[in-house]
Amino acid sequence: MFFQHVYDKSLAQASYFIGCQKAGVAMVIDPKRDVDTYLEIARQNNMTITHVAETHIHADFLAGSRELAALTGAKLYLSDEGGPDWQYQFPHVGLKDGDVIKLGNLSIEVVHTPGHTPESISFLLTDHPASDEPVMLFTGDFVFVGDIGRPDLLEKAAGIKGTQDLGAQQMYQSIKRFTQLADYVQVWPGHGAGSACGKALGAVPSSTVGYEKVRNWAFQYPTDEQGFVRYLLADQPEPPKYFAMMKKLNKVDRPLLTEVPKVPKLDTDALIGNLAKGIKLLDARTKDVFATGFIPGSINIQGTNSFATWAGWFLEYDEPFMLLADDEQIEDLTRKLMRIGLDNVIGYVDNPNDWAQKTGKQLETANVITLDEFQSLKQQNNLQVVDLRGVAEYNTAHIAGADNVFVGTMEKNLDKVSKDRNVVIHCQGGDRATIAYSILAKHGYHNVLNYNGGMNEWINAGNPVVSES
Repeated sequence: MFFQHVYDKSLAQASYFIGCQKAGVAMVIDPKRDVDTYLEIARQNNMTITHVAETHIHADFLAGSRELAALTGAKLYLSDEGGPDWQYQFPHVGLKDGDVIKLGNLSIEVVHTPGHTPESISFLLTDHPASDEPVMLFTGDFVFVGDIGRPDLLEKAAGIKGTQDLGAQQMYQSIKRFTQLADYVQVWPGHGAGSACGKALGAVPSSTVGYEKVRNWAFQYPTDEQGFVRYLLADQPEPPKYFAMMKKLNKVDRPLLTEVPKVPKLDTDALIGNLAKGIKLLDARTKDVFATGFIPGSINIQGTNSFATWAGWFLEYDEPFMLLADDEQIEDLTRKLMRIGLDNVIGYVDNPNDWAQKTGKQLETANVITLDEFQSLKQQNNLQVVDLRGVAEYNTAHIAGADNVFVGTMEKNLDKVSKDRNVVIHCQGGDRATIAYSILAKHGYHNVLNYNGGMNEWINAGNPVVSES
């Protein structure tokens, strides 16, 4: 058997290339959209991709299954479980619980594991030359290392009411079925630490059934279904805004993007003209560099692994936008954006100083303050402190008197940030604070101070925090 784990750090998303070397055929499970990765693996190992499969209709990334099938001629193997509302709306080979896919001398059994979504399936693999017992389970968003998939995304992100409680109850039943597998079966999940598809995902890439039964919180509720449901639904992180669009695009037929686009470099006149039309500019430079001088109205989303996730909070799918980044960053940023379907990049620039020289205007600078400066400001009565983290983070520990405005919803909650008082914003380590600072500056706030040391520095320095019970 040939096996390769492909991991996208930008979305903490795992896909899998498995194959029969004797027959020279391969299957890809849950492929990302820039599918050249899998084509290269196939080329290097003299294999043909004949099968492409998904564990469920994904919410956190735009699957590349159709792109890969179009390029290779492979068949699509997708779930037909979950009922009429959860069916893929394009041609595919439908899978039901108990179906077996043959891949050379490998067999892959379909296991219906609803909970995260109604149609969710897992793939139980047997490598027959080695053993007639299954050895691997590809769980998608069912069981992670140390956690299980959240059942609230359909309701919170896609607006499908009444699904989270039912999903939690289905998950309870699914994990009972999981425990019946042999302890030695390897567990290969669809996500790792950093994904918003759960609340406590582990950082290691794989596990075993036996380990999860001992260490995963979900298996400590063998009889108490109500307690399980309550805990599973509590304190889940805010689902990114783009998740709703992913659910739609992964379900319906859509135009395909079979190669990584080449983003053109814009001259300064084009940049100025586009800004005048209201086209957004995402500045992907580091927060420290951004603070020293940025084009007014631009949004600072650093070109890190979280770049696409935050871009998905602040961009609409039908709107064009521009990037400010170094030449060598552009392909990487384009890949990250296309993985969640943000394809309308009309161009990029690499130097904000060209804009300043051409327009004769000054770049704006960010007002970043130190811990000592923050502590001094806190003695003033006329100060608002805004904690930009998620609700669960805020409830666990926050600075006394701080208001909670999650950065992803900042533009919908501008009325919660004062324009008349001094305002200090912070997050955990500074990355979200620079996004919020640029958003507030874009909307005319000139009274904001960025304490980018955040809760990490605040707590490490021994300062007090409070929690919400």
